[in-house]
Amino acid sequence: MAELDFVNQFPHNHDVGEIDEALADVVDQLNAQRDSLATPIRLTFQGHPLPSRSEISKVVELLRSVIFPGYFGNRDITEASLGYHMGATLHQVSLMMVDEVHRGLCFACSRDSADRTPAACLSRAKRITEAFLKRLPEIRRMLALDAVAAYEGDPAASSASEAIFCYPGVLALTSHRIAHELFRLEVPLIPRIISELAHSETGIDIHPGATIGERFFIDHGTGVVIGETTIIGNRVRLYQGVTLGAKSFPLDGGGNPIKGIDRHPIIEDEVTVYSGATILGRVTIGTGSIIGGNVWLTRSVPAASRISQGRPRMQDFENGGGI
Repeated sequence: MAELDFVNQFPHNHDVGEIDEALADVVDQLNAQRDSLATPIRLTFQGHPLPSRSEISKVVELLRSVIFPGYFGNRDITEASLGYHMGATLHQVSLMMVDEVHRGLCFACSRDSADRTPAACLSRAKRITEAFLKRLPEIRRMLALDAVAAYEGDPAASSASEAIFCYPGVLALTSHRIAHELFRLEVPLIPRIISELAHSETGIDIHPGATIGERFFIDHGTGVVIGETTIIGNRVRLYQGVTLGAKSFPLDGGGNPIKGIDRHPIIEDEVTVYSGATILGRVTIGTGSIIGGNVWLTRSVPAASRISQGRPRMQDFENGGGI
């Protein structure tokens, strides 16, 4: 009873008239400000809802449950129910994906193409969704090989199944291979949302534009960064903290960064890059090379190279001599 009396001391029907007046003023200011913000962040939606991060996250989870049934989503799937599960799940995915891709296309239209109608975007969203779903078998094939690469590349892994369940690298690659196919289909915004959701979950930052070959293994994974125009061959292994990035942006005549150029590394087949290494620019790391930990590299190296830090030198300095 005493607890109820305590609650009743704080009713929800306070007189907030003064706050309401302040809120009305704030709303008016925000509405007036909307079209006066800097061009890159102007809030012009043309009346169409934006994509939903939570819905996109659900789509990725549903796709994981189809790619690796039983590992994600419904764990009670049997051989007899597997076909029903995949059919029902993909039907749900198709409906959600058409809606989110449609929203992404309309978002891009508000910036790039005012003459494209929502109906035209909806038709394109349906074609994109159909094309993406047809690529799912290949996505699954690649991810199965990634899981095998994790098992073969880590002595601590007891099975490829353990890698699917537990390894952040496999989780990040699942999101990446989904996002990359949408990127290839020229879907705006959605692939980047998928990659950033995975980045938040795993600490692995892979731009959806990066092209990654078969049997790719990211060991540990925390702090790995792979840039947009990176090309990675087959049977490549990266350790934690590796950056495959770009050097400073070239600028156009107006002083603006030039976009859309190849500015990230090419990593050829069977390369290993150890923890903390940074490789910058459009350089090529030749087949079979090993890049040691904490190396800073801005030049290409031929096949079968072994790159490591210079050895430390011990030298005595007395009274400033030799400095």
